[in-house]
Amino acid sequence: MATKGKYVAAVDIGTTKIVSLVGRLNEQGKLEVLGMSQTASIGIRRGVVLNIDETVNAIQTTTAEAVKQSGVKFPEVFVGIAGQHIKSVRNRGYINRDSYDDEITRDDLQKLINDMYKIPVDVGEEIIHVLPQNYIVDNENGVKNPVGMFGKRLEGNFHIVIGQITSARNIGKCINRVGLDVKQLVLEPLASSAAVLTDDEKEAGVALIDIGGGTTDVAVYYDDVIRHTAVIPFGGNVITRDIKEGCAILQRQAESLKIQFGSALGDLAQEDKVVTIPGISGREPKEISFRSLAYIIQSRMEEIIDAVSYEIENSGYLDKLSAGIVLTGGGSLLKHLSQLVKFKTGMDVRLGFPGENLAADTIEAVNQPMLATSVGLLLKGLEYYDEHQEEMQVEEAVAPPKPEKKATKEVVQKADPVAEVMEEGNPSLAAEAEKSQKNKKGGTRVGKIVENLKNSLSDLFDDGDTQL
Repeated sequence: MATKGKYVAAVDIGTTKIVSLVGRLNEQGKLEVLGMSQTASIGIRRGVVLNIDETVNAIQTTTAEAVKQSGVKFPEVFVGIAGQHIKSVRNRGYINRDSYDDEITRDDLQKLINDMYKIPVDVGEEIIHVLPQNYIVDNENGVKNPVGMFGKRLEGNFHIVIGQITSARNIGKCINRVGLDVKQLVLEPLASSAAVLTDDEKEAGVALIDIGGGTTDVAVYYDDVIRHTAVIPFGGNVITRDIKEGCAILQRQAESLKIQFGSALGDLAQEDKVVTIPGISGREPKEISFRSLAYIIQSRMEEIIDAVSYEIENSGYLDKLSAGIVLTGGGSLLKHLSQLVKFKTGMDVRLGFPGENLAADTIEAVNQPMLATSVGLLLKGLEYYDEHQEEMQVEEAVAPPKPEKKATKEVVQKADPVAEVMEEGNPSLAAEAEKSQKNKKGGTRVGKIVENLKNSLSDLFDDGDTQL
């Protein structure tokens, strides 16, 4: 049975994970996430699809689970796009209207925007977004919304996002092969901005930094207008690779080290603590000090911050960002990263969560920086439907079975293996580290969404190891 409502669906195709979500706008105007599933991303590198079949399988798995959780089948999705191929330019266009006596209409604005899609680009590229910054009506500058004004010459300044045709086509092919349509490709930093930035921050001036697995996305806002976007081809995976090579350990061990014991400031790491890494195939175990690990991480993070600082300066709004920097993405959870960014840039820094736009009963597992882009895609989708006065028609699916209530039985989950940590005079640190993991606060509701999130994180560990 077909039904209509404020439904929206999205697929976030990232370097480390692929996330499918379906949600709807509730009566309070907040986003309610009805279903979410994620799995490891194998066929993506730095935001670009390199293996169609692997990507299709991952999308098929996650979308099917999202349908099962939500109870609705959706025909179309909003999809994020990023990668080194993304670039942005500024351009000005104009139209001469027939008469001074007619008010400027939305059709006039749309005609001006459509003209921007026709500007010449390099071979193999296409325009993804045309984002208005401000308008000029008969030499009257700084007009944000000229609809209803009188004027003959209408000009506009635009921020134009350009990407490779092949990258966009490969994304579309993957989505189409699972029986869905791409409603719109959305630049990932724009999606993340919608999820974690406030209106006040956008007005005052702010830089969003979304540190993902394969890329670091940058978006600069001032006076409530997007001023600059960029995709830097480095993210958390580069740090993991540095740890792997610097410590001569396995990839999964390097990732676990980064997550559990990593720090972005070497001077703040404890010098007398070490973590023991099992040797490969029976070889002698390795001991790595917390401080050595932190210096490896700090070195690469400083390079990423330098690249971000260049993009902020290149935007021309470095001195106008009163709200400073907002960090989000999975990489933003690195210990002491906010302090390092503040030290390197001299700007105020906060960590961005998508919770402000989510319904009050949303489980905590969704309100995480690593899902900022995913949630933002849903928000951009709702924004698109509102602007175009459309609604997505969905089909009712078989409702997922309700979990049995077990009032007396306590479910004990298997804890992730914790590395053996040694300190002179304190041999029980390993037990303390394990205890701290068990005491981490979980979501407010046990369900499929939490289970999928935990399954994704558990891929970092090998059940056969008792140490890292």
